[in-house]
Amino acid sequence: MRAPFARTLHDLLEEQAALRPDALAVLCAGRSVTYAGLARRARAVAAALRAGGLRHGERVGILMGNRTEFLEALFGASAAGATVIPFSTWSTRQELDFLLADSGVRTLFAVPAFGKEDFCASLAALVPEATHDGTWQSTRFPALRELVMVGGPAPAGWRDYEALLADEPDMPALPPGEAAGAGDDGIVLYTSGSTSKPKAVRLVQHGIVENGFNIGERQGLLPDDRVLAAIPLFWAYGAVNALPATFGHGAALVLQSRFEAGEALDLIERHRCTAIYTLPAMTAALIRHPEFRPERTRSLRKGLTIGSPQDVASAAEGLGAAQISNIYGSSETYGNCCVTPHDWPLELRSTCQGPPLPGVQLRIIDPESGQQLGHGQPGLIEVTGYLMRGYGGASAEHNAAVFTPDGWFRTGDIGQLDAEGYVQFLGRSGEMIKRSGINVSPAEVEDALLQHPAVSQVAVVGVPDREKGELIVAFVVPKPDAKLVAQDLVAHCRSIASAYKVPDRIEIREALPTTVTGKLLRRSLKDEAAALPSAKG
Repeated sequence: MRAPFARTLHDLLEEQAALRPDALAVLCAGRSVTYAGLARRARAVAAALRAGGLRHGERVGILMGNRTEFLEALFGASAAGATVIPFSTWSTRQELDFLLADSGVRTLFAVPAFGKEDFCASLAALVPEATHDGTWQSTRFPALRELVMVGGPAPAGWRDYEALLADEPDMPALPPGEAAGAGDDGIVLYTSGSTSKPKAVRLVQHGIVENGFNIGERQGLLPDDRVLAAIPLFWAYGAVNALPATFGHGAALVLQSRFEAGEALDLIERHRCTAIYTLPAMTAALIRHPEFRPERTRSLRKGLTIGSPQDVASAAEGLGAAQISNIYGSSETYGNCCVTPHDWPLELRSTCQGPPLPGVQLRIIDPESGQQLGHGQPGLIEVTGYLMRGYGGASAEHNAAVFTPDGWFRTGDIGQLDAEGYVQFLGRSGEMIKRSGINVSPAEVEDALLQHPAVSQVAVVGVPDREKGELIVAFVVPKPDAKLVAQDLVAHCRSIASAYKVPDRIEIREALPTTVTGKLLRRSLKDEAAALPSAKG
């Protein structure tokens, strides 16, 4: 299929709206929206943002689950010349405090609540200035000038989303230099890493559009495809993968607010979805659902997944997405840098992550010598081509460490290239935990546990698990004379951290194993955790 001419997100939407105005763009919560309809709403968002004083390069935050308004806000902000910052709907008040300060958003589109998180209450506490109508500016977050309520009554000091769009029906022409450019930051994603705070990954407009199109090409996406995306749009897997891959091919996104297997099966069957973005835990939940029958997912043909050969085969044979593609990548590489072509034999798609995408190169480096290794030799994976511009905010200090002097990105992963140059991902060189498809930094979990007044030391490790990929096991040492109960620590973590960062098991210890120089023996703890009865996969 011909690649789009567009090099920005908003231009991509406008291009598809011009080519196929009446074609379906989004199906969500019983609402169908065409490309022309989505473009019209995005222009109204852009007009409202510009009328409110937003200028080129300023930042717009989005705090909501998968819904049509997420896309309207994203494309509208892009049309207004802004950078989009999606926030996780798992964010607690403490995490929102960091995200708002670090991101510097001027406007935040938010839903009242999501799951157990009450965003109205959290934002009222963090931004007390926004409690009355009229112009205000946050003291705690100086860049923040505007809160917009989506899907609920607007509190005092907030703007109502629908009223905002009604007031500004269309987008005025922007002065020179005010529109988003191909080289501007398009989306900044906050992703967990090896530090205690998430890192801000800066992704430019043209890279999102171009790499996303290439991902869709490897899947074999076509304009008549309907792509189920139950994965969050605030993830790289959603925002810079599923979204540009689908829209780059003029196909339709079928959005699920958040994954639930029974509803996902209903969506696949009702809308005859032909492609799916899945993860091993999601695939297992779909197949094991009491109402699953192969005929309910018989429309599926293609999509993306990660995991072991068994995981890929399960999606292809058990779920029925026979042409499912296997992938490798990260937020820093625009979601994916390697994808297996959908028409390869399943055995080949299951045992590697494919060749690099167009415009991407990989090399394998010996961790000891720093020399490049040949085919079949495992080492550290480095990538060049479609890469983030760098980390932003407080995490910018890590840029020097993650980029080589010649500009390659150090992924921190272990892998090898086979004789054909196809990538085989072997594991993580660091201690990152991947639980249910979500990257969890041990440092983040340790930081949460150390905030308990009775905790002295903490070490967090991941252990393999058949269902969730990895489980989080925390070893905790109490302060002298303090008494700790594992259940109390779990409750503490739930009160200040996202649900996916809460340990699956907590072990109370008198001391942590260390070397004679005091260095933590994390490997010893991983072995101990793997031997625990509840940690065996």
